[in-house]
Amino acid sequence: MGVGRFVFTPILPIMIDSANVSPSAGAVIATANYAGYLLGAVLLSIRPGLNTTNAFRLWAVVLVASELAMAAVDNTVLFSVLRFLAGLASAAVFLACASTVAQHSRSSPGITFGGVGAGIAASGVLTLVAAPHLSWQGIWVCSAVLTAVTIAPALTLRVRAESRSTDGQGMLSAPDRTVWRVLLVVYLLEGLGYIVVGTFLVAAVGGHGNSSVGPAVWIAVGLAAMPATVLWQAIARRIETRRALVAAFALQTVSALLPALTSNSVVAVVSALLFGGTFMGITMLTLSTAARLPIGRTAATLTAVYGVGQVLGPLVVAPALGDSYTVAFVVAAVVLALGTIGAAVAARLQAVTDDQRCATPPLGA
Repeated sequence: MGVGRFVFTPILPIMIDSANVSPSAGAVIATANYAGYLLGAVLLSIRPGLNTTNAFRLWAVVLVASELAMAAVDNTVLFSVLRFLAGLASAAVFLACASTVAQHSRSSPGITFGGVGAGIAASGVLTLVAAPHLSWQGIWVCSAVLTAVTIAPALTLRVRAESRSTDGQGMLSAPDRTVWRVLLVVYLLEGLGYIVVGTFLVAAVGGHGNSSVGPAVWIAVGLAAMPATVLWQAIARRIETRRALVAAFALQTVSALLPALTSNSVVAVVSALLFGGTFMGITMLTLSTAARLPIGRTAATLTAVYGVGQVLGPLVVAPALGDSYTVAFVVAAVVLALGTIGAAVAARLQAVTDDQRCATPPLGA
């Protein structure tokens, strides 16, 4: 998924340089991908029974085929259709893995989510190595091959869908309900803010498509994302998940603000490391926080809300795109700052709820 869903980011500067794709058209194509992701998440939220082993295998094939077909088309509409399919497939693949891992008590979600970072790093290495020798079409073919190779072992996975409800569904307290609503807003803001950085960071620092700076920055994102979820899992054990979530949001806000202040390559790498080190961590921490609430299908619902934010992100900043991406990063920083505040509010509400539960004597005591 890390390759199939995110490889468009390091290829975008090359397509802008060689395929007559404007930055605004790139935003439209990216938005189509996020719209597909949203639709996939919504469908699986409404119909979790569609999350099956056979469906997972089918969507894996669709993901690879969509990349391969990118090399055979040459206009924004067709690019958008194919990236829409890639987004749809990515949501299905993500939720299939997330729901399956969640039901294995001995599994480590940190290690699992780290696979996305590995795919991102691989897509950056592929672009860096192939760009001097291949056309943008050739890079898409190579990315399809890379996706096929990396996803093949997972085709043996027996997928387990999320349950429709939990035993405590009918006991959802008012504070828990408030926490859930705040988490939904926070994750919406994360989807909107993170996707702006994830879509345009490489294009902003890479300049022309033959530059090695952009792919190198994207590799930094992936390398930081690989161990990040394991590290955030360890941090959450020491300072509690809710506090770790606030810290991750704060650091990601900084990652969005840095490229708005300067185009310096060293600063861009720092931004990439902060961004890569937090975006999958926020996903894992949010899903872990929600999983403790007596609510069914939290992963699918949160992923759908996340998808809404991703669709809105490029659309919000597209009118401001030109020769500079500064405004886009400022918008992302503001949105993520609001997400940080929301995460802090959710953490405070959870702390109050936990204190009340501890202070309430057991029934019959």
